[in-house]
Amino acid sequence: MLYLFLKFNFKQALNKLLEKLSGWMDAIILKLPNLLIAIIVMIGFYFLAKAISRTSKKYLFKKIKQESIKDLSTKFVFGFVVLLGFFLALGIMDLDKVLTSVLAGAGVAGLAIGLAVQATLSNSVSGIMLSFIPSLRIGDYVETNGYLGFVSEINLRSIVLRKPDNNYVVIPNSKIVDNPFTNYSLTERSRIGVSCGVGYESDLQKVEDLVKKSIAGEFPQKDNEGVEFFFTEFGDSSINFVVRFWIDMQKNKHVLEAEHTAIKTIRQRFDAEGIVIPFPIRTLRLPEGLKTENQK
Repeated sequence: MLYLFLKFNFKQALNKLLEKLSGWMDAIILKLPNLLIAIIVMIGFYFLAKAISRTSKKYLFKKIKQESIKDLSTKFVFGFVVLLGFFLALGIMDLDKVLTSVLAGAGVAGLAIGLAVQATLSNSVSGIMLSFIPSLRIGDYVETNGYLGFVSEINLRSIVLRKPDNNYVVIPNSKIVDNPFTNYSLTERSRIGVSCGVGYESDLQKVEDLVKKSIAGEFPQKDNEGVEFFFTEFGDSSINFVVRFWIDMQKNKHVLEAEHTAIKTIRQRFDAEGIVIPFPIRTLRLPEGLKTENQK
């Protein structure tokens, strides 16, 4: 008796399942033309979004000087057109009620997602901020978070720097906003310093005049600039000094080139004038009675 009851219920459930599947298949077949049209619309809007964003960047945003703002605006245009196509595709498939439900639940879902991806949202907001500040542009040479490099990309998640060794480093936007950075491309001129030392027997005034004249001849100084010379300390075997001067500088290579030239110039002039750059001197005192190898 129990067997017959279970068999009857199983057949009844199976029949209901088949009826449901049959209804779904009929609905899919009836909606198939709309589904195909919706897919075509989405594909069309995707390519339309690419064309509109590309045209906008080329013509509509051409007066914007900052490349990062152009890129961000182009992405917003692309996303807006694709979203418009998505809503239109839902309307074609008669899914307006689904869309209403999605929008109604967007507030709760948005709150939950926001709490789950706080770091990502922070980077996105920071990316928007960085795209609009004039002190950071594509192609600038910057130093931040312990890295030096050229800004190659600013997106909604991170900044990409191309380091002098041609490797790339990706830094989250929030790290840039929360920490100081130096942009070497904002100024055309920078001041650098080169340190050296001369022997205690040297004429210090002659050393100062010679170094200042040599550096000024090699690196012309502009208005409100000049070569600065300062003796800094009595060293173990030399009197040390630092000479500071201005150069054209937009990246670290310019500093290295200027230091290279300055060192060569100072050494050549010192050799010509008989000024000695002494080696470090160490005096060793041996215990009395200790014989060296030559004394054995």
